[in-house]
Amino acid sequence: MLQKQHNRNTRKAWHPDQPYNTLPMLPVPAAVETHDVLKQCVRSRALLAELKIAASLIPNPAVLISTLPLLEAQASSEIENIVTTADNLFRHLEADDDADPATREALRYRAALLEGVQALTAKPLSTGTAEMICTRIKGVEMQVRVQSGTRIANSTTGQVIYTPPEGDDRLRTLLGNWGSFVHAVDGSESLDPLVRMAVAHYQFEAIHPFTDGNGRTGRVINSLFLVEQKLLAQPILYLSRYIIAHKSDYYRLLLEVTRDGAWEPWILYILRGIEETAAWTLDKIAAIRTLTTLTTDYLRTRYPKLYDRDLVDVIFEQPYCRIRNVVNRGLGTRQSASRYLHGMVSAGVLREVPFGREKLFLHSRLLTLLTQDGNDIAPFVTRRQA
Repeated sequence: MLQKQHNRNTRKAWHPDQPYNTLPMLPVPAAVETHDVLKQCVRSRALLAELKIAASLIPNPAVLISTLPLLEAQASSEIENIVTTADNLFRHLEADDDADPATREALRYRAALLEGVQALTAKPLSTGTAEMICTRIKGVEMQVRVQSGTRIANSTTGQVIYTPPEGDDRLRTLLGNWGSFVHAVDGSESLDPLVRMAVAHYQFEAIHPFTDGNGRTGRVINSLFLVEQKLLAQPILYLSRYIIAHKSDYYRLLLEVTRDGAWEPWILYILRGIEETAAWTLDKIAAIRTLTTLTTDYLRTRYPKLYDRDLVDVIFEQPYCRIRNVVNRGLGTRQSASRYLHGMVSAGVLREVPFGREKLFLHSRLLTLLTQDGNDIAPFVTRRQA
């Protein structure tokens, strides 16, 4: 009955071309933890717990922190039609001056995600966190909007789909309520954290507090929420991969919550995304571990003069390695680092590629693992003794 009443009230109060100033405060009046939602929660939580353990057991955690947030940045940006490639992002990770605008913006997304995790050590998620994230993503100072006129329209027809609430006081009141809900200080502490995340993500997008960057900011906040709730130790859940694959459903289900109060399909969508993405990431971690072992064994047996565990770690932290990456880890001079990386090229582990005035050393097997769904690993072929 509560769900039906909420649906009727929502349909009566909301019009796509008028500011949704009657957006209900949280918690939602409907019973959102249905039987199907709770069943899905069990599966999603189990996969997240398994992912957290697997990430903690990988010998070099920097492999995940250096790579998966970048894949999330690329996919989350693509959702907003800011299109670049993972290859471009890895190439320009340490030298973005010559990158195209889309690549630079996606790189800022990654920076916002990692800085957001660091900020959690000082203060919990809040409106201030959202402003910091959006500012980092956009590269200009972003605050809660005060002007009117923000509309979300169909990119093809121009038809207005949604008009978010307006007014600085109203938006900040809604955001304050959103923050209380995120931290379960409003009577919602009985909700499973993943359900709370799904509801909070809808609410943030419905508030639409900034003139631009709301979707990406909201998706960064999803990752930060999982870390803050200690469901993951690092932001390694590549959830935007799932959203890209089901992009039309993402926007349709968000709108159906607004229009019809249809919470269950939306929450199930997010929970299934968490389950699928966690499973994908677990498989990817296993494949990276396998490739690490194969590389280590290959070098140790075929090219023992090249083998050094610390140096192997460096080439697994991102697909494109620079001489200075080796030097900055204190593993040798530029001359010795260059000799080591060129030896890796001769051994068939790396490939030298030009990049402006410098050379990059591409770990193509790692790049393939990170950017393709499959986990097949190309075999090593002995070329000559280094």
